[in-house]
This record gives sequence, structure tokens and C-alpha cells, in this order.
Amino acid sequence: MEPKHILLDGLLLTQREQAMELLGQALELPPWWGRNLDALSDCLWDLGQPVSLEITNHLSLAGCSFGQKLLLVLRLSAEENDLFTLQLQ
Repeated sequence: MEPKHILLDGLLLTQREQAMELLGQALELPPWWGRNLDALSDCLWDLGQPVSLEITNHLSLAGCSFGQKLLLVLRLSAEENDLFTLQLQ
């Protein structure tokens, strides 16, 4: 099965609320998901199809506390779940 490819700009992911909204929409998460990093991690484990997430301007995430935590969750999810891949540009 061909992975669903999602392209997001890291500049838009540095603020928690906006990042959770954009990721929820892009990953087509259910309306009831928790909109926090723990819930995101859980949802990435429950993917029903292969997903490739590409983040441009990823260095902007490394420059803020929330961005660092988000990158950690995404990297760990990609390492542990064969259905999820992460590309940082």
C-alpha cells in the first residue's frame, strides 16, 4: 500500500495549539483525540495505513521548547512504528 504523504511547514508547528490542529487535520484524527503530545503518540501507533510525514523548516522546531518535544515524539514514533515515517527537510 502506498503511504499517505503529508507535507507540513515546521514554522507552523512551533506553537502547541496550532501544531495539534494542523497535525490532527493532516493525519485525519478523530474529533475526540486529546490534542496533546501523549495523544499524538497514541494516534501515531494506531494508524490504519502507512503515513509519510515530511516537515520542511524543521530547524525552527529545534529552536523552541515545544518544537523539541514534538520532534522527539515524531522521531520515536517513526523508530517504533513501521507504518509511520518522518522526513525532516
